[in-house]
Amino acid sequence: MIHKTALINPDAIIAEDVEIGPFTIIGGSVSIGKGTKIGARVIVEGDAQIGENCQVFTGAIIGNMPQDLKYGGEHTKVIIGNNNIIREYVTINRGTQLTGKTVIGEKNLIMSYAHIAHDCVIGDEVILANAVTMAGHVIVDDKAIVGGLSPVHQFVRIGTLSIVGGGSRVAKDVPPYCMAAGAPIRMFGLNVVGLERNNFSHDVKSQIKKAYKILFRSKLNTTQALKKLEKEPDLSDEVMQFMSFIRESERGICKEETA
Repeated sequence: MIHKTALINPDAIIAEDVEIGPFTIIGGSVSIGKGTKIGARVIVEGDAQIGENCQVFTGAIIGNMPQDLKYGGEHTKVIIGNNNIIREYVTINRGTQLTGKTVIGEKNLIMSYAHIAHDCVIGDEVILANAVTMAGHVIVDDKAIVGGLSPVHQFVRIGTLSIVGGGSRVAKDVPPYCMAAGAPIRMFGLNVVGLERNNFSHDVKSQIKKAYKILFRSKLNTTQALKKLEKEPDLSDEVMQFMSFIRESERGICKEETA
């Protein structure tokens, strides 16, 4: 299951059924869970933990030192969950002293040439398309999709079930359930298809649509819009999450383009 040309440090912890391709290099602080397949010419180094049933394709580099001039060689990690697909030539840097780790959840598809920088946190069932380039400290929540060739500014957060169109310059936070695109990025409505596919109830979808209109299509500023929403009766958990995301935004949220 391990090709004869692969270089495996004897201190690495590798499950018995792991497959490792030719000319791959595995460092001594690495652990790889059962059922995982590592392709050819992959490098996994540093303190990198890869879960079960992952697929890592040709040329990926996982756990290399962060591209941060403040990094001083401190011990940091990459933690990757189960059932992830990491395609050709993806790079995933380990964390810095600020958080100590870069974290990737479960069931994610990370397409070719994507870059995940230090201290990023990727949720579950996320899709990062080809050549998405993420700066440090980016957060991508569950089931979000980021289109190809999109740079994402440091400390940006992309909300659950949101979609970022390909070729966008993501310098602002993208709220949950929304679609955004462009350079500079701006909002283009709700991810209605995503809400349908994830079985949101009619009532919840109606509440989210109403909240979107108040937040982005009224003449109220963000603070006024949030205060108005707070007065709505029986708000769903999803709308509360929508509002919390906006309140907690540090970089500010993208908005619809106004005429």
